[in-house]
Amino acid sequence: MAISQENKKEPALHLESVSWGGLTWINIEQPTKQEIDYLAKNYPFHPLDLDDCLSRIQRPKIDEYKEYLFLVLHLPRFHKEKRVTSASQVSVFIGENYLITLHSGELKPLVNFFHQCQLDEKVRQDNFTSGSGFLLYRIIDRLIDYLFPILDKILAEVDNIEDSVFDEHVAVAEDLAVLRRDIIAQRRIIWPMRAVIGSLEPKLRRFSRVDLSVYFGDTIDHMDKIWDNLDECKEVIEVFKDTDYILSTEHVNRVLRTLTILSTIILPFLLVSSIYGMNVHLPGGLTDGSPWTFIILLGLMSLMTGSMLYFFHRKDWI
Repeated sequence: MAISQENKKEPALHLESVSWGGLTWINIEQPTKQEIDYLAKNYPFHPLDLDDCLSRIQRPKIDEYKEYLFLVLHLPRFHKEKRVTSASQVSVFIGENYLITLHSGELKPLVNFFHQCQLDEKVRQDNFTSGSGFLLYRIIDRLIDYLFPILDKILAEVDNIEDSVFDEHVAVAEDLAVLRRDIIAQRRIIWPMRAVIGSLEPKLRRFSRVDLSVYFGDTIDHMDKIWDNLDECKEVIEVFKDTDYILSTEHVNRVLRTLTILSTIILPFLLVSSIYGMNVHLPGGLTDGSPWTFIILLGLMSLMTGSMLYFFHRKDWI
């Protein structure tokens, strides 16, 4: 299919393109049915693939056809306001002389790379000369590199929580829960992506003028490194969660122990209020009695208190 070699922008469509050396990259942000209809009229794409571009529930995959490949890629995106990580989808059509990307516009590395290709001839020359397969590799490589700052943020949060877990004056249960949810969400997104990227290189050979095996080997190493770090973070967070629970339980037990001891020690003195309700004449009562009666009762209460303190001490409760 003949593709115009000039940079163009369709006025009625949310569609931009940039060309170099017989290869055209078409970028569509926030695709609608209008852009999908345009692709259906101008390219030999399967209707199901076009429908998948508008779906938000697709899993990462590769569909191989005689004239093109269709890919669905997912990358994690963290929403600061909601403190939630969700998947941002990139749909890709790649043929002999074209590469088409459809996405929401949330992934800045992809958006910035396309703008660089539009504005800088040297960037176009470096990335377009070796074919559409190599251009797709450069896009994927930038998207994977985009994950490392996200990973660094998680590692920093893990370090901060490690310091807070052992500080009984800092409540970390909510932060642990949010970080654990974030790590699980990223693992859920990245796991199927590893399989897609791992099987992509052989399918791209017909669209590349250079050997991509070394390039994708490096990309797969990056993916494995990210996965291993997330796996380690998940295990560490689980340990922190258990540790925080143990320390919190121990703190509660110490408080309850102190309150129980105080209540037990005070209990004999509370008996004083009931002593004067006894049918015994005591000094200071309505009817004066012998001081020895009061002294004996006070001695008995002191003996009871001392006995309880000694018992608690023998049991290592205090």
